[in-house]
Amino acid sequence: MFDHVVFGASDYAASKAFFLAALAPLGVAVVSEGPLGVEMCRPDSKSSLCIRRTKETAHLHLAFAADNRQQVEAFYRAALAAGGRDNGAPGLRPQYHANYYAAFVIGPDGHNVEVVCHEPAA
Repeated sequence: MFDHVVFGASDYAASKAFFLAALAPLGVAVVSEGPLGVEMCRPDSKSSLCIRRTKETAHLHLAFAADNRQQVEAFYRAALAAGGRDNGAPGLRPQYHANYYAAFVIGPDGHNVEVVCHEPAA
């Protein structure tokens, strides 16, 4: 879980479109947008993702929490459809713990984006 993550994107429009599409299965939407960039979050959350307009990009690892494994799978499909590149299909990662179910994609600016569920299969 995170409070907020902020990063700069060299292609602001592409990054905004990618994250909105890829995180839609988790209920993430725009809560504010201005000259500096955009802030997104779930309606019931205080955690947010902020993308800033910038010329320089630093690659980050962003991990988002999912409520269930179906959300992990939906994220993966949506992220690939939005232009993300595979960096780890949905599946268990027992090297972290027995119920660590995650998927990874590389976003438009090279960020490693993960969605993870820590709950056992339903």
